[in-house]
Amino acid sequence: MKTYFFSILLFVILAGFSTNAQTRIIEGQVTTLDNLPVANFEVHAKKSGAGISTDSLGRFSIVTKEKDVLLFKGKVFRNERVRINEKIIDSVFVHVNFIPTPENKKRAVGYGYVDENELINSISHMGPENEDFCNYSDIFELIRGRLPGVEVRGGGQNAEVVIRGTSSLNLSSCALYVVDGVVVRSISHISPCHVASIDVIKDAGSSIYGSRGANGVVLIETKRGGE
Repeated sequence: MKTYFFSILLFVILAGFSTNAQTRIIEGQVTTLDNLPVANFEVHAKKSGAGISTDSLGRFSIVTKEKDVLLFKGKVFRNERVRINEKIIDSVFVHVNFIPTPENKKRAVGYGYVDENELINSISHMGPENEDFCNYSDIFELIRGRLPGVEVRGGGQNAEVVIRGTSSLNLSSCALYVVDGVVVRSISHISPCHVASIDVIKDAGSSIYGSRGANGVVLIETKRGGE
């Protein structure tokens, strides 16, 4: 009988050691746009059930189990997930993609995700609150000189929007154009009167478009697209 109870006790102790051995503490950082740290961002470990929010520098520390999955969730960001495996050595760096709408910019600051001044420097925005878009003869005249770090080179139908500080992976320096969520080759056909807003994203913030966004991205929302 003593041998039986000793065996049971030994099994419980070894099981405890085994469970602890499978538990890992993962540290990391969450950033967005031009490597801005994201504060108050939710991080959850699916298997361990642990949850944490990032600090003011976007850093976090969370308890995970073997082959756990970390879920990263924010109200104005695209969700991300990272699987914990043998390739990850106790640290995870996650870049989350910001959804750049005027309303989301207000929410990002309101929720305390990013500092307002840092957000302004990462995303250039122009909306009808700035001025009457109908005062301009074409879309390039509207953009020229009115968005920080943005140039319009050439003229007429062949004009191009070039974002300073971006690195080209191809022969063209032209930014990627996205109109109402659709990638287009040219924006010359768009009338300024039909424009609801223009946002320009560069550097890491354009990574959601892959290599096509290497020269930065010009996001145009038309009044028709917003209906």
